[in-house]
Amino acid sequence: MLVIGFMVVEFVVGVLTGSLAVVSDAGHMAADAVGLGMALAAAVAAGRYSDADHQTFGLYRLEILAALANAVLLLALAGFILWEGLQRFADPRAVEPLPVAIIGAGGLVVNVAAWLILRRPGGQSLNMAAATVEVIADLLASIGVITAAAVIALTGWDEIDAVVAVAVAVYIVPRALRLGRSAVRVLVQAAPDHIDVAELRRHLESLPDVVDVHDLHVWTLTSEMEVASVHLTVAADGDAHAVLDRAQRLLREDFSVAHATLQVEPETHQNCIEATW
Repeated sequence: MLVIGFMVVEFVVGVLTGSLAVVSDAGHMAADAVGLGMALAAAVAAGRYSDADHQTFGLYRLEILAALANAVLLLALAGFILWEGLQRFADPRAVEPLPVAIIGAGGLVVNVAAWLILRRPGGQSLNMAAATVEVIADLLASIGVITAAAVIALTGWDEIDAVVAVAVAVYIVPRALRLGRSAVRVLVQAAPDHIDVAELRRHLESLPDVVDVHDLHVWTLTSEMEVASVHLTVAADGDAHAVLDRAQRLLREDFSVAHATLQVEPETHQNCIEATW
């Protein structure tokens, strides 16, 4: 709420003073707040409805949809700032340095407070770590706003405001693209980046009594929730129960796949039905 409240004030001041740097910083803070809010809402919804009979995987994918929406929002924001920044270079506008400096200092205080809250001892989840990085980025943007105000006050060079705004937009673009890429990879059910599927196959094939590995699929359900399914063919005189236990332990301990569906088939089994799509 602290960030959202200050973001509204910052946006109003940016419009009134003609400072694109302040507007861009407010937009960046808004995108962060919206992204975290959507992720939180998705997490709550996933936990609340995960036991529904018609949603066998729950609503965990809502977090990924929220991440994709956030990426689109960030790219739209960056595009607007870059376009407006180019217009400002061609047609510079006067910027009031004093209110810009004050709002920049206020943003610095808010972001330092948020950073102190987020860096509580006891470790961080990935979402919390990402939030910390974003707060630090907002903090640097506030320093840029203060710097722009100082340069304008001392030299009258109004174009520095557009320079700072464009720098913030340039920072946003690669972050948004990475976020969007990660979300799309999950939605198309690509294998997680940290899992080499060929290596996983070799490890499964090396298990005692396993003679063949087929119909292997690995994908991500949502953040930090990897899922796999595979058919394992076992030697006729092999111990299917031991194979199942070893395969599950391998997936869990070596590849961080906590949920796996394994079909263990005897070597003499015929007409195994595999996915053909």
